[in-house]
Amino acid sequence: MSDESFNPIESLASIRHEFGEHGGVNLSIEASTTFTVLEAGTMPEIFGGRLGPDSGGCYLYGRHFNPTVFTLGKQLAALEGAEDGYCTASGMGAIAATIMQLCNTGDHVLSSRAVYGGTHALFSEYFPQKSGVRTSFVDITDLGAVEAAVQKNTRVLYTESIANPTLAVADIPGLADIANQYGLALVVDNTFSPLVLSPIQLGADIVIHSATKFIGGASDTIAGVICGKTEFIRMLMDLHTGSLMLLGPVMDPTLAFKLSLRLPHLGLRVTEHSRRALYFARKLAALGLDVAYPGLSSHPQHELISELHRPEFGYGGLFTLDVGSAEQANALMEHLQNKHRFGFMAVSLGYYETLMSCSGSSTSSEMTQQEQKQAGIKPGLVRISIGYTGTVEKRWGQLEDSLREIGLL
Repeated sequence: MSDESFNPIESLASIRHEFGEHGGVNLSIEASTTFTVLEAGTMPEIFGGRLGPDSGGCYLYGRHFNPTVFTLGKQLAALEGAEDGYCTASGMGAIAATIMQLCNTGDHVLSSRAVYGGTHALFSEYFPQKSGVRTSFVDITDLGAVEAAVQKNTRVLYTESIANPTLAVADIPGLADIANQYGLALVVDNTFSPLVLSPIQLGADIVIHSATKFIGGASDTIAGVICGKTEFIRMLMDLHTGSLMLLGPVMDPTLAFKLSLRLPHLGLRVTEHSRRALYFARKLAALGLDVAYPGLSSHPQHELISELHRPEFGYGGLFTLDVGSAEQANALMEHLQNKHRFGFMAVSLGYYETLMSCSGSSTSSEMTQQEQKQAGIKPGLVRISIGYTGTVEKRWGQLEDSLREIGLL
């Protein structure tokens, strides 16, 4: 269970209450790509890792540490209750850099079967071909199966806190017990549930976000973040073997400034996303439709997430509706978008407008039909990231009308 004394909102508020470089109330943008030293002897100390932002206040180069990105990383780490964090150019950049830092050629990753399609492709195809790191996929909700799949060369246990797109909920404390028993790093992608779940507090070693989603909130930025122990963040920036330093998928400082301004109202946004998602899920369930949402008592892991989550932020802003076929899914989404302006047919999530996609033919299309079936992704599964524009009553009327129009009611 999480530390009850930890409050992510208070943690963020505490670290943000600092003056800007020139006394401003906001973070300053440091746009420099390279940084000077006052004495020549300082440079070898920085290259040797003996001086840096936390030790001597020294910066080297934009691909290493940047003051603006460094500060945002600290803020996001505070939000997750982690020691440290750093920001990347994308969520995929965060995942790739983390796995490459933790694994060497011949190592093994044990991953949840239900993960984002891009993550699945990275693990199942890219890493084996390019680095010799192989992955086994398992039902992450079956702790017995997870433990049985651990191999001698397993280095990482990887899961999404709430799975994309099935919304299966990971038992993070249970997975942490397995990871600790076998000396594995437990890496959790918390993109679907910022503030709702605090994986570090539940036993995870490293937390990843695609900050493109709820953290950004406006579908206008591509970004990622890695949170964990300071030692691991420093490993990522090592000048000889650091995956962020050498491969370079770090965040631009202007974007870091932009995202920093959005963190204070993340809690307000997540709470409203969750409130509306629960409203819609309950209405759909009352009609007897095949809806999945962690906040419903019918969800297989409802009791689990109710024990792990922070109630003030709800159960997340996504629900799924299985309408039986891809054809029905497309008809529903087209009707909602083109007749009612209910939302948009688009990938991604966490936007203030509703985004809808048929996962099997979009964000999970990198998986084979057999892999989708094993992961519980059905052809007619519609993933809905509910927005908060318009009134919830008006939006429900639009959804009900569209369901009736295509013959589902």
